[in-house]
Amino acid sequence: MSVKESNTGNNLTPLMKQYHQVKAKHPDAILLFRVGDFYETFGEDAIKTAKALGIILTSRN
Repeated sequence: MSVKESNTGNNLTPLMKQYHQVKAKHPDAILLFRVGDFYETFGEDAIKTAKALGIILTSRN
């Protein structure tokens, strides 16, 4: 999970572009993306998910 992501369009990965597109359409939903064998969530969704599930919030550098 990643708490902070770049918001500049040129630096976004295809996954993050998709996240922002879907989040714009469904701002109240918590989005989870399957990446390999895992599910990832980002930004405020990651914070809310970690609190709700009692899991450790991680980030990418």
